[in-house]
Order: sequence, then C-alpha cells, then structure tokens
Amino acid sequence: MGKSTLLNALVGQKISITSRKAQTTRHRILGIQNREEAQFIFIDTPGFQTRLMNTLNKALNRTVTTALQDVNVACFVVEAGYFGEDDKKVLKLLPDDLPVVLVLNKLDLFNSRFQTPSERDQALLNFMKDMSRPWCELGGHEDQKSEFAEIVPMSAKSPGDVQRLLDVLEGYLPEAEAVYDGETITDRSERFLAAEILREKVFRFTGEELPYTSTVVIDQFKMDGKMRRIAATILVDRDSHKAMIIGAKGERLKKISTDARIDMEKLFDGKVFLETWVKVKRGWADDRAELRAQGLE
Repeated sequence: MGKSTLLNALVGQKISITSRKAQTTRHRILGIQNREEAQFIFIDTPGFQTRLMNTLNKALNRTVTTALQDVNVACFVVEAGYFGEDDKKVLKLLPDDLPVVLVLNKLDLFNSRFQTPSERDQALLNFMKDMSRPWCELGGHEDQKSEFAEIVPMSAKSPGDVQRLLDVLEGYLPEAEAVYDGETITDRSERFLAAEILREKVFRFTGEELPYTSTVVIDQFKMDGKMRRIAATILVDRDSHKAMIIGAKGERLKKISTDARIDMEKLFDGKVFLETWVKVKRGWADDRAELRAQGLE
C-alpha cells in the first residue's frame, strides 16, 4: 500500500524501511513532524497479516490492534481504486469510536491507467462514492455503522498531497503541550535504524526470491571517534536462503552491505564501518525467545 513510504514523507525523513515486498514493516515505529502550531506523532504499524499465521505474524497483528488503542485518529491506507478481501479484514479491526481517515495512496499509479483526465476523474469519484458507505456495507462487521471521517486521494511522492493530508489530520489533534522537542524525528535508536536499513537492502536485492522469514540482528554498535562501527548478522531459515543472499562469489552480500552503509551514513550524518554475516537459524520466526530478543514478542 506504500504505508511506510507515506510515513517517511509525512515525517520528512526516512525512518521506516520500504520495499516492493509486502508486509515489510515489523515493529511499531514512531515518527514526529512539527508545524508552527501542531506536533504530529505518527505510529507506523506492521501491515495486518491475513495469511501465514506463524508466531511472528501473530505478534505483528497484536502490535497493530494495540496501536489502535493509543491514537487520536487513524489513517487506513489502501491503494487508490482498489479495495480487496484483505482490506476488508483490516476494516473489521477498526473501532467505531475513533475517527478514521481513508487514505487512497498511489494516486499516480491510478492516474496512469486512464487515457483522459475526464475518465480518470470520473473513476476516482465513483470509487470515493463507493468507499463513503458505512463500514458494514463495505465488508466490515454488521454492527459497524461508522463511516470514514475523511477520504483523501493522494500520492506519497507528491509534497503537495502530503501537506494536504497533514492539513486534514491537524483538525483531529487534541489541544496539548508538545510531547517531543522540535529536533526529534523518531523514538527509535540508531542501533534499531541500522538493523532496519540493512533488512531493507536484503529485501531489495533479493526481490521475491527470499521468503518473508529473514531478519537482521545487530551484534555490535559502538562509536570509534566520529565513526560508527557496526557488526550485523542476517538471520535466515534455510541454507538455500543464505546462498541466495551471499550470491556468486559474495557479490550480492557486498552490494547489500554497501548500499546499507551508504544509507546509514546519510541518516546518521557520519562515517560507518559495517561488517555483515549471514547465519542460518531454522524456525526463528516461531521461536518466542528469538522474537522477544528482537522486540517482536
């Protein structure tokens, strides 16, 4: 749905990893954006898992449902022009007592499907009218009489669209003192962000080949003067997955590590020395102790 890309655009900094592989986000990630008279505290949750129900995915779903209890307004992000069975399953999670803004993301892709602006506008209008019905009519529970508080078509790649969404959301924020100072953009540590950046590169360089069950563990993160020295292990479930990541003569792992290091240096604004290994740990996604160690359980 482009949810993490949207969060990065709203915050104005890359704090949540993105990938063409679905269900990339695994942790609750907090991002902060400040305006002159408003502070937005965004919570990027994992996508709700509707298929493989291993211990990892059950833990991710608990993260989603718990986050809904702690916010003033929720953004339900779908792809513009599409509302499928998986979206309906997520709709059933939404509480009736919370304002929910429906974000029709990837508007740029939606627009590209039509030959004329008039065809595009009519199709978008029809879709928005259909989505303005009560949730019970859209595939939610029979007792879900609520409707979306707002429907916002947009592209996370358009700065103007991002500002328009912020304008909409600002109207739902309660009056209160700022929770964070103006320089803070996330509650996550550099150690966590380093692991996420490396995991993003693993997904990007393996595409659909590598199964969802791979992760990154930071073994060492220390400052050496102004340089960050980071040692990381990529955990996979099978020997074939390890070979897939390493690649011929180690070339794929080298590319993964180089791209990750470059992104870390941009985010941390300093030099990074990164060492990366790949290790097979069978069944880690069903290992509660391993999930707890990674903050996922």
